[in-house]
Amino acid sequence: MTIAIIAHDGKKADMVAFIKDHTELFQKKHIQLIATGTTGSHLEKAGLEVAKMESGPMGGDAQIASRLVEGKIDMVIFFRDPLGKHPHEVDVNMLMRLCDVYNIPLATNHAAAMRFIQTL
Repeated sequence: MTIAIIAHDGKKADMVAFIKDHTELFQKKHIQLIATGTTGSHLEKAGLEVAKMESGPMGGDAQIASRLVEGKIDMVIFFRDPLGKHPHEVDVNMLMRLCDVYNIPLATNHAAAMRFIQTL
């Protein structure tokens, strides 16, 4: 199973904490993590293994969306900052739309992500 990990700048620390809190589960279930570049760098600095794409504004969201369309992503956890402005909002909306089109679970906050991983 492959889970895409994305976080807006104001949510990166929350994402790292969330993934670290559940690392044992991810390892036990042999889950591969793939992340946008900057989020992935934060996860690596925390000692976690993750495949990195480009950063979101440089096309990372689109790279993850492409893999989603190819059937290579099983779940997306995207900690969004709903109050911030994001220059790549078009890519974010495209990724979320494709999750709906391809019926891929998408958690956009901590509570939803907790529910998703409880199903693992």
